[in-house]
Amino acid sequence: MLFISTDEGSSFQRQPISFTPDTVVFHPKEEDKLLAYCKEGRLFASTDLGRKWTLLQERVTKDKVFWSVSGVDVDPDLVHMEMQDTSGGYLYVTCLIQNCSDKMVTAQFLGKIDHNSLLVQDDYIFVKVTTGNRTKHYVSYRRNEFVQMRFPKYALPKDVQIVSTDENQVFLALQEWYQTDTYNLYQSDPQGIYYSIVLENVRSTKQPEENVLVDILEVRGIKGVFLANQKIDGKVTTLITYNKGQSWDLLAPPMTDMNGKPITCKAPDCHLHLHLRWADNPYVSGTVHTKDSAPGLIMGAGNLGSKLVEYKEEMYITSDCGKTWRQVFEEEHHILYLDHGGVIVAIKDTSIPLKILKFSIDEGQTWSVHNFTSTSVFVDGLLSEPGDETLVMTVFGHISYRSDWELVKVDFRQSFPLQCTESDYESWQLTDMQGEKCIMGQEQSFRKRKDTAFCIKGKSYTSALNTKPCQCTEKDFSCDYGFERSQTEGSRCFADFWHNPDSPPEDCHLGQTYESSTGYRKVISNICEGGLNKQQSAKQHNCPLLPPKGLQVGIKGQMLAVAPGDDITFIVHQEQGDTSSTKYQVDLGDGVRAIYQNLTVTDEPIQHRYENPGVYKVTVKAENMAGHDEATMYIQVAAPLQKVHLEMVPITGRNHEVNLTAIVLPTEANLSVFNWWIGENLQSTLTLQNSLLTRFPESGEFSVTVQASNGRSMVQDTRTVRVYDNFQVIPLRFSTNLDRFNPNIPEWREDIGQVVTKIITKNTGVPLDSLVTVVNPGLPTTADLYVLPLDSKPAKRSVFVDKRIPAIIQALNSNNVSFVVRGGLQVLVMLADPNAGLNAIESTSTEAKTGYGGAAGGPGVWALAAIFLISLIATGSFILYKFKRNPLGNRNIYAQMHNEKEQEMTSPVNHSEDTQHIIQGEEFIDDDLDSQTLGNHSGVVLSINSRELHSYLTS
Repeated sequence: MLFISTDEGSSFQRQPISFTPDTVVFHPKEEDKLLAYCKEGRLFASTDLGRKWTLLQERVTKDKVFWSVSGVDVDPDLVHMEMQDTSGGYLYVTCLIQNCSDKMVTAQFLGKIDHNSLLVQDDYIFVKVTTGNRTKHYVSYRRNEFVQMRFPKYALPKDVQIVSTDENQVFLALQEWYQTDTYNLYQSDPQGIYYSIVLENVRSTKQPEENVLVDILEVRGIKGVFLANQKIDGKVTTLITYNKGQSWDLLAPPMTDMNGKPITCKAPDCHLHLHLRWADNPYVSGTVHTKDSAPGLIMGAGNLGSKLVEYKEEMYITSDCGKTWRQVFEEEHHILYLDHGGVIVAIKDTSIPLKILKFSIDEGQTWSVHNFTSTSVFVDGLLSEPGDETLVMTVFGHISYRSDWELVKVDFRQSFPLQCTESDYESWQLTDMQGEKCIMGQEQSFRKRKDTAFCIKGKSYTSALNTKPCQCTEKDFSCDYGFERSQTEGSRCFADFWHNPDSPPEDCHLGQTYESSTGYRKVISNICEGGLNKQQSAKQHNCPLLPPKGLQVGIKGQMLAVAPGDDITFIVHQEQGDTSSTKYQVDLGDGVRAIYQNLTVTDEPIQHRYENPGVYKVTVKAENMAGHDEATMYIQVAAPLQKVHLEMVPITGRNHEVNLTAIVLPTEANLSVFNWWIGENLQSTLTLQNSLLTRFPESGEFSVTVQASNGRSMVQDTRTVRVYDNFQVIPLRFSTNLDRFNPNIPEWREDIGQVVTKIITKNTGVPLDSLVTVVNPGLPTTADLYVLPLDSKPAKRSVFVDKRIPAIIQALNSNNVSFVVRGGLQVLVMLADPNAGLNAIESTSTEAKTGYGGAAGGPGVWALAAIFLISLIATGSFILYKFKRNPLGNRNIYAQMHNEKEQEMTSPVNHSEDTQHIIQGEEFIDDDLDSQTLGNHSGVVLSINSRELHSYLTS
């Protein structure tokens, strides 16, 4: 619910709206126009004081919405905003509140900007762009083209905070690469482009939500006066400047305390230091309070000593703009100025409830106490009625933490029955700490009400009395860009090692002239006349023909990967050298070439479109009579990726090599890069190929994720692999009629695999969760049936008979596994090779070959082994143990590798038995069976030590 007042707060009306505003921004000139920001990023506008709202834009950055600036922006209904585009980047755009759709917004900065970096203030607009771990700051002066802000070459700013943009100059705090909790203060030329340092090591503090506060305060009422807290070697001291940073001084301590007793604090060992914190509560004054309509009046909390002490917050006041100070309270107070500072109201900053306030009508010389309420309240804030001349204020707070707000109006008008006349005022002259009257090139006199006059200053009161220009002196000049003030030679400015004062500027063209800097420039808004001129010795030079240098070529939007058919605008930039007489040869890499004249001056767009995928080399050569330069870039033209499918076996053995393959769609997509994540490891493996070989050293279930990217897009797929110490694999084939229905896509293969698994389960009774059928890519259509290990294992390390395998083989050999495809066509599932051996895979420390027909050797090896075993049986070297079942079925060999590297051969169980009964019974061979027993195909377990077999074969 929003409450609207249409008559300066005397009455409020309830105004229902369809959204919840997070911030409301009033138009600075037209009070009926409002902007409302929602937490979801939506921005609404109203032109009738909130009665009707229109959605302007979505995806707008909070606190980065600005009304038009009067006298600078042409249209008063213009809105500046930072908004997110569809790709996730941020843009600086403008629009009119009457029509602010996506098609009607205008991008004012070429390319994307950093999030939360837009600032519109007075004549200036600021944005920043970070690329390659380097941040560049840009400024637009009076809505002209954006230009990169020029700081000292090796300042390498980590952060920039705008302090002031008054009087055609930018005053900012810059944190350089070597600073952690301090900033350096810089001031600019009128366009806000070139910056020179004015004070080093100003303290900063980081607030919640990463907000940074720099201890610099512009004193309102008198231009050019700033307070700053400097931190050197952990010691914080307060400094004041009267000339926009050209010179700084410590604050003089008062002569007496608040009781009139002499103070032992004497300069240069002891000074006054002030806390320069902003208040978290917008309805209280903070630690220092100044006001435009009360020039020279400063009231703040601080302490006396050699440095600022955090826990000391005594209150001090000055009425001559910081030259002399008086102590007024021993504790911090919230301050409110009424009637142009004619009444100063102070309420103690405390967490306990209050019912008294203090006020002074003689600029803090004496204070009176007033009971503003009969019941003590917790004070939340102070408000005054509109207008600097008001004598009516409101104290608002709450009686308890559960109660509603209490508002108490305090009216001082009854104490001032008369309007002030000229005889009620006296004058005072502004001077700095040394008593210098000429400040910012002029002498300034102000008037204030006499201490004995009890009258109202009123709406017509003006504080300025008269001004008188002064002759220019050393103090009226600051160091120019590229120069710094000497620490050992007084106020002399000397050139930094990286700066050549005689070098021509970047925009210097043949036939023009330029002036080399003397190292000094007049302080902006300084109005001194005649006298010393530190700039008059500047030399005039003719602009030479400079060779092109620092040539750069880029793409609008900063993308180096585009899609076929995209419209591309190339941007050519030249950092140094002549541009008017330079020819630019452009080769776009696909046979298109052109020659341009004055390319970087006219900003003639180079637009092109690549039709075919590939990599194109774009070359720009700049050449004039003095020299040449060349810039090259490579453009990747690739269709956006649509999908990636991860091909991999779902089951594998521990330490077995697994091939991971990423199939990218469209198949003609090129220039893709692949990132692989295996298991819980956050560190990815980067490959340029679409496949990766890996191993899983532990058993269990692991996820594998692949991301494919080509600069234009990124796609991802995830699969799960189960790793076992042992399992069986039965290769399968299908009747050939399935091949003509095989589209060779992953989804089809997955569906066929699930159908086969269900049919085998139905025919054999083998549990569904112990079987996995994987259909392989390509033709002819084949598959692998994975038989997973049982949960229950033998108590001892003895060979057991897995009675699932014979049942599955019997079902396959009996042609019982089939399914129907399109048109009622019956598809038969069979063993890939009915006469080959069956593999049982078990993890070992050495690599095992996983395929049907040879787990640890080929069919020939097992044939020789069979002959060898039969000969052993014939000679009676071993005792034969027979099962009670009759021999039936085929003679497939069951081969299994063990961790102990033993290899055993067993014959299938008797197929005449009831299959379902066999599986559910899970009968095992007697644990006391001799581990070296051999038998024939009629049901005898054959076992031989792998070393013995190896010795026989090698001999």
